[in-house]
Order: sequence, then C-alpha cells, then structure tokens
Amino acid sequence: MAVLTRTRPRSRHAAGKIRTKDGWWAAFFLAPQVVALVLFLLIPLGFAVVLAFMNWDGLGQKQWAGFSNFAAQLSSPDFGLAVWNTIKLTLLTVPFGLGLAILIAVALNNIKGRGFYRVMYFMPVVTSSVAVALMWQVILAGDENGVLNTSLHRWFGITPPDWLLDPGWVIVAIAVVTIWSSLGLNVVIFLAGLQTIPPQLVEAAKLDGAGSLRIFRSVTLPMLSPTIFFSTVVAVISSFQAFDQIYVLVDPKDNEGARTIVFQVYKLGFRDFQFGMSSAAALILLVLTLLVTLVQFAAQKRFVHYDS
Repeated sequence: MAVLTRTRPRSRHAAGKIRTKDGWWAAFFLAPQVVALVLFLLIPLGFAVVLAFMNWDGLGQKQWAGFSNFAAQLSSPDFGLAVWNTIKLTLLTVPFGLGLAILIAVALNNIKGRGFYRVMYFMPVVTSSVAVALMWQVILAGDENGVLNTSLHRWFGITPPDWLLDPGWVIVAIAVVTIWSSLGLNVVIFLAGLQTIPPQLVEAAKLDGAGSLRIFRSVTLPMLSPTIFFSTVVAVISSFQAFDQIYVLVDPKDNEGARTIVFQVYKLGFRDFQFGMSSAAALILLVLTLLVTLVQFAAQKRFVHYDS
C-alpha cells in the first residue's frame, strides 16, 4: 500500500533565492551579447551623432559646427548625386530582383529535386562579395577581354557600351550584379513562403475554373504578401547600404554614375578626412532609411494580407 507524503511548500525566501539565481544565470548568458551591442553599436552610434555636429580631421581638436555639416551635405551637388544614384539602384534592384525571385520560386515549388536548385541558386549568396565583383568585372569589361561585349559583338555584330565606365550604364551594370548575387536568398525565402500556402485554397480555385495565371494573381500573391513585404523591406535597406561590390566593381571616384550615399560617407571620412561631414551624411542616410521603412510599414495595411 502506497504511503502518500505531503510535501511542504517552499517558503517565499527559498522561491526568491531561486529567482535570484535564475536571474544571475540569465545575466551571465546575456552579458556577451549586451557588451558587444554596447561596444560595437551603441557607443559608435552615439559618437557618430556627436561627431556630426563637429569639425574634425581625425587628429586635431574637435570644433563645434552645429548644423552646418548637415546644411553643407543637403546643399552639396555630390551628395545630391549620391542620393539620386542610390534611388535609381533601388528602383532597379528591388522590383526586378524580387519579381524574378518570385517567378523562379513558383517554378521550383512544384518540381522534383528543388532542394538541388535551391542550393545552386543560394551559392552566390554565401560567396564573397569581392569575389563576385571581380568575376563580374571580367564579364562586363569594355575592352577585348570583356566576356559580354565580345560575345555580343561576335554573335550580333553590335558594339555595346562600356558598362563599367559609361556613367549612363554603370548603374544598370551594378543593378545586374546586385540582383544576381541576392537572387538566391530571395528565392529561398519565397519558396518557404509558398510552402505555407494551404493547398486546399489552390484546389478550390481550380474547382472554380481558375487557370494558372488567375491562381497566381488571386491566391498565390495575396497569401505570399507578408513574405513579399519582408523581402521588400530588407532589399530596400540593402540597396541603400550598397558599397562593397560597387567599390570593387568600379571605383566611384572615377565614375560619378556609381557614387552612392555610402560611398559619399566613405569618401568624406577616409579620403577627405572630414569626419564631421561624413557622420552627418551617415545620419542623413539613417533618417532616409527610417523614413522609407516607415512608409513601407504604413503601406502594408493596404497591400499585405495576413492569414488569420
């Protein structure tokens, strides 16, 4: 016969000691992340905000400048050109890149062996951006060594432009490289979104006589809209921060058509040693990114459909 024993409830003091011990363990595991966040993000951000209101060449004394650095950048033709180039790059890479990724994801969603294609498409994403830029530099070169121009001239008898030196075409070349290098990430994200669409919705649409195009427009896109919204926000922020591939592919110092906002920040700080101006340009970029992101979040209420 089993003997039931009654356990005594823990006292408030013992429960408090356990909670305190758990709190110390939580702080111990969180400490590395918090310390890294403070050291490498919050402190540099605060220093950049303060530096934006000063004139400093990196060595001498800091001099208070007020809002003159911001006024100088907002009225600078170089900064205006950088903003315009960044906007053009965004308008080229975001809609075309995401649209192409959606079409590829839809095509891969219903075929066998899509895992293999997913890996193949994702390989450029994990490849070094410098390696990608060097490869495309050979492809888009305007001389006789350029793979693309040589092929176009040999097969079609046309003389294409110098993609990396022509100010009117360089942003298109950069957009092509950006779309190619980020395509795999967007395809994988959209494939994951497509697999969350309930198959009974597609079956119901087919029973109602809807064709493939109607199903794509009326079922797939609305159900995929949260994923499209997420990818759009990430793609816009990435295009606003574009720098490394552009710098390797074509030095924006020699081609004004490739100068972006981040290059303007880099040029002012590490070529002209005007760190106050550079910080002001960086903060303007931060504000522009926040404004565009807020507009996107405001628009999602109308265009994004969440499955309840």
